[in-house]
Amino acid sequence: MAINESGLMFLKLIDASDDVKDKDFIARHMRDVIMEVGPNNVVQIITDNTVVCKAAGMLIEVEFLSIYWTPCVVHTLNLALKNICASKNMERNSVAYEQCSWISQIVDDATFIKNFIVGHSMRISMFNRFNSLKLLSVASTIVMLKRFKSLKKGL
Repeated sequence: MAINESGLMFLKLIDASDDVKDKDFIARHMRDVIMEVGPNNVVQIITDNTVVCKAAGMLIEVEFLSIYWTPCVVHTLNLALKNICASKNMERNSVAYEQCSWISQIVDDATFIKNFIVGHSMRISMFNRFNSLKLLSVASTIVMLKRFKSLKKGL
C-alpha cells in the first residue's frame, strides 16, 4: 500500500504461501515496488517488526539512502499489550499485570461479540442495518477496539 497527500492506494499483492519469507525475499519485493513507483517517490517503508522484516528494511536502507524502514507502531503496541496482559508475566511483574489485566478481558469480550455477529447471516444483517461501518475481520487488537468504539451506538 502507498500513502501520499491524495490518500491511500493499494499497489500490489503477492501470494507468498509457497515461498520462504526470508529477508532477501521481502527486500526483493520491497525493491520491486520502490522501482515501480520510483525511489524519489518513497520516503519510508513500514512493516511488522519481526526479525526478517527488520533485516529486509535494513537492506533497503543500505541500497536506498533516502528511504527509511520503520516498524509498525500498531504491531509494536499489540505485542506490548500481549506481553503486559499475559498471565505468564504475572509472576515477574504482578503490579503491571494487576493494573493492565482488564485489557485482556475487554479484548476477549470484543472478540466474542465480533465472532457472534459475523458467525450468523441474520445477526450480520441486523448489524449492517444499524451501522454504516463494517466489522473488520482481520484487524489488530487496537484497531478492533477503536472500531468497536465507533460502532458503539449501532451495537
